[in-house]
Amino acid sequence: MAKVNISPNRTTDKTIRTIDRKRERERKKMFLRAKDHAPEFAAKLVQRLIDREIIETTSVTDIREAIETQLGKLGYIEEFELQMKIAPVRTIAQDPNVVSLYFTQFIVEDLIENPAIQDVFGDDLDVYRAVDSVFRVLRQ
Repeated sequence: MAKVNISPNRTTDKTIRTIDRKRERERKKMFLRAKDHAPEFAAKLVQRLIDREIIETTSVTDIREAIETQLGKLGYIEEFELQMKIAPVRTIAQDPNVVSLYFTQFIVEDLIENPAIQDVFGDDLDVYRAVDSVFRVLRQ
């Protein structure tokens, strides 16, 4: 009977691919859940940002609609775009939630340009903590 030759590199590659597939499935599931419940998540996130004094706004409705629109687009974002968006804050937390990272960058880079936003307070970690407190439920 022939002896099966198991290469350590082959085993390692197989393990890495398995982990990558698992992460990809988890991420897609989180994106779909966020998209399906966009109005609730948008309302909670805006309220949390205001309560923690992260944002100062003239129109809560405009900000909620902007976040809800972004949640709707989340399922259609390309991998490259996603990675480019979260790159500056990728190391902000150990085992970060990709949706929380994305929205942290969205708030810091894009939402600040919204005319209804007067100012964004706190550093990236403060914003991430507020955002993650809302999107933490997506990982369950």
